[in-house]
Amino acid sequence: MHFGFLTIYWRDMIRFVRFRTLLVSSLVQPALWMAFFGIAMSASFNRLTPDVPPIPGVPPIGYLTFMAAGVIAMTTLFTSLFGGMVLLFDKNWGLLREVMASPLPRDHVIFGIALSGMTKSFIQALIIMVFGMLLGAEFFRGYSAGQVAISVLGILLFVGIFSLGFLFLSAAIAISLESPEGMQGIMTLLTMPIFFASNALYPVNAFPPVLQAVSIGNPLTHLVNGIRYFAIGDRYQAIGVLYTTTPSGLLFSLSVLVVFGLAMFGLAWWRFQRAVVT
Repeated sequence: MHFGFLTIYWRDMIRFVRFRTLLVSSLVQPALWMAFFGIAMSASFNRLTPDVPPIPGVPPIGYLTFMAAGVIAMTTLFTSLFGGMVLLFDKNWGLLREVMASPLPRDHVIFGIALSGMTKSFIQALIIMVFGMLLGAEFFRGYSAGQVAISVLGILLFVGIFSLGFLFLSAAIAISLESPEGMQGIMTLLTMPIFFASNALYPVNAFPPVLQAVSIGNPLTHLVNGIRYFAIGDRYQAIGVLYTTTPSGLLFSLSVLVVFGLAMFGLAWWRFQRAVVT
C-alpha cells in the first residue's frame, strides 16, 4: 500500500511553517478584515437597526458575530483556492516532472496537496475563531464544554470538506496552466463572485432573485450555514432577520459540499491523468 501522499503532505507543511511571511500574511489578512471591517460595519448596523423589534424567545446577535462566521469561511476559501499554486511553482522549477515520473500514483500528488491545504485551513479557522471571540464575537454562548468541543468538530468537518473541494479545483487549474500570473488571475476572478454571492456578510434574502438562486448553489453559502449552526445556534436574530436552521437543512448543506468535493476530485483526477509535465 502506497503512502507517498504523506511525503507530499509533509513537504508542503514544512514549507508553510518555514516561510514565515506566508504564514503570518495568511493569518493577518482575515484578522484585519474582521478587526476593521467587522467592527466598523457592526457599529453601522447597530445604528441602523435599533428600532427593529426583537422576536420573543429568539436570542439576538450582533453583526460582528454574524460576520465572524463569514470571515472564517472567507479565509478557508482563499486558502483553498490558492492551495494549488505550489504545484505550479514545482512545475516551473522542474520538481513536479520528477514526481510525475516516479512510481508514485498521480492521485497521491492530489491527495498530498489537498491534505496539506486542509490542515492549513483547520489552523487558520481555529485561530480566526479565537481572534473573533477576543474581539467580541459571541460564539458558543451558553454552551457547555462538551457542546463547545462537539461544535468545533462540526465546524472543522464543514471546513474540511469545503476546503478539499476547492483544493481539488485549484490543483486541476494549476496542472493545466504554465504561468503563476495566469493562475492568480483565474483565482481572483473566481474569488469575488463566490464570496459576495454568498451569505458570508449579508442576509441572502436581501439579494435580487437571480443572486438568491446563485447563492443557493454556492458552496460558500453552505459552509457559512454550517459554521453559524455550530458556533451560534439553530435559531437566532441578526440584522433584523430571523435565522432558523433545521437538522435537515444542515444535512442538505453538508450534502452539497460533499457532492461538490467529489465532482472537483473527479475533475482533478482527470486533469492529472492527462497532464504532460516537461
